[in-house]
Amino acid sequence: MTAPSPINRLRPRRSCLAVPGSNPRFLEKAQGLPADQVFLDLEDACAPLAKPEARHTIVKYLNEGDWTGKTRVVRVNDWTTEWTYRDVVTVVEGAGPNLDCVMLPKVQSAEQVVALDLLLTQIEKTMGFEVGRIGIEAQIENAQGLNHVNAIAQASPRLETIIFGPADFMASINMKSLVVGEQPPGYPADAYHYILMKILMAARANDLQAIDGPYLQIKNVDGFREVAGRAAALGFDGKWVLHPGQVEAANEVFSPSQEDYDHAELILDAYEYYTSEAGGKKGSAMLGDEMIDEASRKMALVIAGKGRAAGMTRTSRFEAPEA
Repeated sequence: MTAPSPINRLRPRRSCLAVPGSNPRFLEKAQGLPADQVFLDLEDACAPLAKPEARHTIVKYLNEGDWTGKTRVVRVNDWTTEWTYRDVVTVVEGAGPNLDCVMLPKVQSAEQVVALDLLLTQIEKTMGFEVGRIGIEAQIENAQGLNHVNAIAQASPRLETIIFGPADFMASINMKSLVVGEQPPGYPADAYHYILMKILMAARANDLQAIDGPYLQIKNVDGFREVAGRAAALGFDGKWVLHPGQVEAANEVFSPSQEDYDHAELILDAYEYYTSEAGGKKGSAMLGDEMIDEASRKMALVIAGKGRAAGMTRTSRFEAPEA
């Protein structure tokens, strides 16, 4: 496997837009949408007969399109199919310098991630690309993948995200529902809580991002906000979007409020001051009516980091008390 890369793997991913790799019109339109990430799909969104040509279409749009400000990802087919190696070779050899990550669906074991890592390394060395720069996103879509998610999350230094794939997962466990993202009838609690938390714990234990999967009722933006809000409340970093109308909602849900962002930045400034020589080298101090300490700083870092990644601007500043 490749040596650890100094590349920052924690890119903004509040909204991860799925775009069929075989549809030039959608590929053109996606470039102008305010999604943090765009993934050009060779898997479910491409019919089998369309996949070979779609590889070359994706290469063309990665090389010639304007993806400024977006993380550029291609979802290849899973290792149980006959298409995977050719997906990777064609896309990475053709557009490697203009590709940020490869998304691997239906991951069931760490070995499948290792196999992709090794193939990427061989292509990078052959083509003279920077070794280890291209990241991997692993999608968990069945019970076996969830059972092995901790090992999967440790499988490669290229890993950037663990993604929940709800549709295939629901089918794999025989969940009694046909509405992806909604709760199954007859169950009074959140049927996805255990799944999401297990993915989140594996991701956080390995400094990875956790991304929630799609909500298929694309015209129901309120329903999207509700489902996205649950994932955001747990600590997920973002969610797939299947329609332009979901992008703004995802960006909003997975960003802190202005009030929370300002408060987090104030905590960081105040803690830095009070632990300094000028501030009295205190381990804890008062910020207004609130006591802050090292734990407060860690919590504030999370919120401030999300706000900075979202491009938010502070509306208040910390002022040191007069001597």
